[in-house]
Amino acid sequence: MTTLLITHPAGFGHAMPPGHPERAERLKAVDQALEAERFAALIRVEAPLGTLEQVTLCHPASYAQALIDSSPASGFVQVDGDTFMSPGTVEAVMRAVGGATAAVDEVMGGTARNAFVAMRPPGHHAERDRAMGFCFFNHAAIAARHAQKAHGAARVAIVDWDVHHGNGTQDIFWEDASVLYASTHEMPLYPGTGAASERGAHGTIVNAPLRPGEGSDEFREAFEIAILPRLDAFRPDLVVISAGFDAHWRDPLASLNLRETDFAWATQKLMDIADKHAGGRIVSVLEGGYDLDALARSTAAHVGALMGA
Repeated sequence: MTTLLITHPAGFGHAMPPGHPERAERLKAVDQALEAERFAALIRVEAPLGTLEQVTLCHPASYAQALIDSSPASGFVQVDGDTFMSPGTVEAVMRAVGGATAAVDEVMGGTARNAFVAMRPPGHHAERDRAMGFCFFNHAAIAARHAQKAHGAARVAIVDWDVHHGNGTQDIFWEDASVLYASTHEMPLYPGTGAASERGAHGTIVNAPLRPGEGSDEFREAFEIAILPRLDAFRPDLVVISAGFDAHWRDPLASLNLRETDFAWATQKLMDIADKHAGGRIVSVLEGGYDLDALARSTAAHVGALMGA
């Protein structure tokens, strides 16, 4: 059983205005980190193009088509205060969708034990019919729905350790008892959601907010007390990780103080849950992380843990 790395050069084609933190250099940093010798055993494949049918597992067709149709021939289209489209955005987004669903196919099909999808832009802020926070379509949510529709997964857990709360994932699954969404994140911080009192219609939303300045001890305590017992009781058939690395102490967009060892630790804890309930099946998708060195080191720690390396 192997770890699969799915990426595509189209991720570099999603251009941003000068100075924007969600820049193509992020993906280059991840690529370079995973070229190290310790990652030689990774199975590397290119992300296929996702389909509109896959996108509509979580987003209305009218929203998805309107977003695709708004792609500029040159320059930028501003979708919200910090979210921009360039001529390469649609392919990058659709490759991210295709990468996430292909990862599910390989992991649920048994050809890979787990997978990491290294694509940009991120996705977890994308609500059902709203692009925001650098995000257009919600790749983690689409992966979960694809596992259910195409592979018969009864229960899917999405665990999100990005420093920003995944309001989009919470929005999509608020009424759904078959998907558990669990998040650690800094609060107060953009986008303003993610209070512990936000539990969803069926109690399958688990928010464990952290205060600005908190670090490894508080993060691990939140995992041990709030998240892991709920995952264990939920017994997921697949674990999806929204793997943002902007809770690292070096990141410029937030104020938590995690280190790369924390991401490796959390990865191993989720692997233990997946081994117990899901045949080891994990699909991880890249979300945030805006300091290039921290992103590279944290991704390496995460993927190394997935590989057992």
